[in-house]
Amino acid sequence: MGPHPAVAAIRLAVRRVLHDVLTEHSQRVARSVSHATSAYPVYSASPSCSASSASSATKTASPTSAGEQPLVLVACSGGADSMALASALAFEARKLSVRAGGITVDHGLQDGSDLRAAEVAARLTAMQLDPVEAISVRVGRDGGPEAAARDARYAALDDAAERYGAAAVLLGHTRDDQAETVLLGLARGSGIRSLSGMAAISGAAGRYRRPFLQLDRQTARKACMVQSLPVWDDPHNADPAYTRSRLRHEGLPALEKALGKGVVEALARTAQLSRDDADALDTWAADADAAVRDDAGQLQCAKLYALPPAVRRRVLRRAVIDAGAPAGSLFARHVEEVDRLITSWRGQGAINLPGRVEARRQGGRLVIRQG
Repeated sequence: MGPHPAVAAIRLAVRRVLHDVLTEHSQRVARSVSHATSAYPVYSASPSCSASSASSATKTASPTSAGEQPLVLVACSGGADSMALASALAFEARKLSVRAGGITVDHGLQDGSDLRAAEVAARLTAMQLDPVEAISVRVGRDGGPEAAARDARYAALDDAAERYGAAAVLLGHTRDDQAETVLLGLARGSGIRSLSGMAAISGAAGRYRRPFLQLDRQTARKACMVQSLPVWDDPHNADPAYTRSRLRHEGLPALEKALGKGVVEALARTAQLSRDDADALDTWAADADAAVRDDAGQLQCAKLYALPPAVRRRVLRRAVIDAGAPAGSLFARHVEEVDRLITSWRGQGAINLPGRVEARRQGGRLVIRQG
């Protein structure tokens, strides 16, 4: 008799990601070997070149990590989604040529959070994950409590991945999380990129992987229950002080009551369609960027005006970020104000943007720089 359907579903999702990681690792090793061997001249056999010296040269040319199994870390809070993910990783890694470890982050926002992080780390160790680490972080205030906690968490995960040389970090975001992210983006009016939600692969060199984006939250919780995995329900997830919590417990249920079941699936599907469109427009904008600049690299207003609005605004947004504006603080309204310097020029003055960046129109050029 096979595993429970929920357990089978989470394991299959993780197995697919691990196969991708292994394929990418093999390709990197092959490129490294090819590069290393090409750095050495190839000599024909001669009496002066013994078999042992040839073998030594071959070993020198090969990268030291060629035979090393890639390490995959799971980010685990102790909640149902991440505990289900950790259990699936532990199970599947033993069947594949993958090392598996776990990281839990203590945000220090609740009493006893350090003890809970230690408990989660102990559970990950009991699953035979190695390395396992509980990392304490200090949460700032920029962008509000949710954004600040997220920034601190990802910084800790990035640092751990670098220290351990991890090939990937698995995150337990589900289809429900994706639906919530799409609705939050819609409420902010942030454009199609926000509607595209979370990517299955993101971060530097594709570090972060989200195997559960096609699975609902209930599947992960059911997998924990049938495996007798203890889970921790973060009280912040039920606290109406947090926007995502209100959306989860009030907004989405109200939508399903008004529109019927299937809202979560439809929103997740919208995310994928929006991502495809956004990727295509980003590629177009990257190509257009060089074409709208003069020999000195300045943006030419007339050529910007000729671009479709969706492409032009992407060029402007990237230019503002390159000038020093934090991407997380740059909203659609900021880009729209800069866009008016192109489309509705009436002699208006400079536009002040996040990160002390200033945009102004001068002599038919758009000048964007940090003040």
